[in-house]
Amino acid sequence: MAVSLTRTAVRVFIGGLGLCAAISIAAAEDAATPKAAPAEQGAANAAAATPPASDDVKQIKLTDDQVTRFIAAQTDLAAIASKIQAAGDKPDSALQTELESIATKHGFTNFAELDDVAANISIVMAGLDATTGNFVDPVDALKKERDDVQKDNSIPEADKKQLLDELNEAIGTTPKLQYKENVDLVKAHRAEIEKALQ
Repeated sequence: MAVSLTRTAVRVFIGGLGLCAAISIAAAEDAATPKAAPAEQGAANAAAATPPASDDVKQIKLTDDQVTRFIAAQTDLAAIASKIQAAGDKPDSALQTELESIATKHGFTNFAELDDVAANISIVMAGLDATTGNFVDPVDALKKERDDVQKDNSIPEADKKQLLDELNEAIGTTPKLQYKENVDLVKAHRAEIEKALQ
């Protein structure tokens, strides 16, 4: 069975701006507003921290063992990160085989299971405050960002409309966290996850 390298996997395994920093979002952000106002930078950061779209994510209740194995797999995945990035959504059969091999080496049934674990970790990581470690559901964080942009009179109307459209789209496609117990589990491994993804 061929394994499809989802956008989730690319976001998680490449690192970049963090677990959920999609390459396409980061590239669009760089090209769109080179001299962004503070509120615009906040909106761009919120977009970059958006977890995978709900149709990409199979939410699961994580186990300590899955998170530990995910962390252990990062060394092997980092070794092929450039191949993963170059493949985009369409890895060749050799890369698919390599990804399957890494997944099974670390105790996952297949790469799809590893990808699901990665996606669920990324949802939680996207909602963790870098300073306090408190969790705010990414949908709620996006809604707050949208409210802040709406109230900010320093943003030109055309830019504000574009930012609000992007935030509304992100709100519509960002999944709410289904398994709240995943938060404590990911928080317990947060330092290890961040270190593994550097």
